[in-house]
Amino acid sequence: MGILYDDVVIIRHPEKEGDPVVITVNCPDKTGLGCDLCRIILFFGLSIVRGDVSTDGKWCYLVFWVVGNSTTRWGLLKKRLVGACPSCFSASGISYYCAESHPPRPPDVFLLKLACHDRKGLLHDVTGVLCELELTIKKVKVSTTPDGRVMDLFFVTDTRELLHTNKRKEDTYDHLRAVMGNSMISCDIEMVGLESTACSAESSFLPTAITENILPLQMPDEAPSSLTSTNVSVIMDNMLSPAHTLVQIVCQDHKGLLYDIMRTLKDYNIQISYGRFYIKHRRTCEIDLFIMQADGMKIVDPNKQKALSSRLEMELVRPLRVAVVSRGPDTELMVANPVELSGKGRPLVFHDITLALTMLNSCIFSVLNYLLAWQFLLDITLAFPSQQLAGIFSLFV
Repeated sequence: MGILYDDVVIIRHPEKEGDPVVITVNCPDKTGLGCDLCRIILFFGLSIVRGDVSTDGKWCYLVFWVVGNSTTRWGLLKKRLVGACPSCFSASGISYYCAESHPPRPPDVFLLKLACHDRKGLLHDVTGVLCELELTIKKVKVSTTPDGRVMDLFFVTDTRELLHTNKRKEDTYDHLRAVMGNSMISCDIEMVGLESTACSAESSFLPTAITENILPLQMPDEAPSSLTSTNVSVIMDNMLSPAHTLVQIVCQDHKGLLYDIMRTLKDYNIQISYGRFYIKHRRTCEIDLFIMQADGMKIVDPNKQKALSSRLEMELVRPLRVAVVSRGPDTELMVANPVELSGKGRPLVFHDITLALTMLNSCIFSVLNYLLAWQFLLDITLAFPSQQLAGIFSLFV
């Protein structure tokens, strides 16, 4: 009949302090489920140090060993993980799981308009509040006037789907006011259409040479200095298994590594039948994945193999694309954030960027974002010498 609702996701805390928390997911399978679960775990600020995945195509069993956040709201994390699994139905008062009958509707989009007096670290504080409240930033525009006033426009969606209520709006106001204090001038939230989050196809402010350099769809011939690792190995083998293509990956760990792999496979509509992931000595990761195409066949076409392996290599070497451009006394920081075909972006990118800039004691003058190809591009203007941004990539990856 199914599995009890409470047993779909089980979170087991360690007996010994410092050991990882074990998250077990047992539910019907769907293509991209591993990506969705890894994205939620990443959103909660946790790092996956080991993982095991197995499925027969109908039912799956996933285990994640996670570390990294003493303030994690485990009950809420479980709720979000359960929500990512195929939907449930109730029989005789007991909840069970079944396959989804129809796709979910797009979430409502709200415009949060925030006016305030500027100070260092302000944007990161605001972003932290929005993350804590589970408000996902879809689009942002920040501008600072010469007299030190800031107008922030955040286009957000609400994971809890309650932002249309006065209580949820007042709760958001209170959280922002508690962080900003007297610097807050006004705050307003209103519902807007989905078209409001559509980013321009390309920005006239960005030179073509820069956008082509920061947004390549193939691996460059020479590795840029901002890469997390140049030692990435992706090997495909069709000899070991009669029904699956084996993908063996060896690389250096980085934040969201397993999510980057799962996201890429989801976009290629690749199904994982069995997989394991673990971190060895000095952050070296080894990943073994037995995969097949949506038609249940191996990947035997050499062109398809090359396309998938090249894309995986690029995502592991450059999980985010970063460029720093000097604009006279100011500096322009551009960060490209990969977006899934479903429209979901990498979580916490804006939060981590503002945290890194706060750590560097920099002042943000303006922020814009655009949709370029398959990525969102954040364009941030700073009152900061470009030389001092060396190594910023390592602060948020």
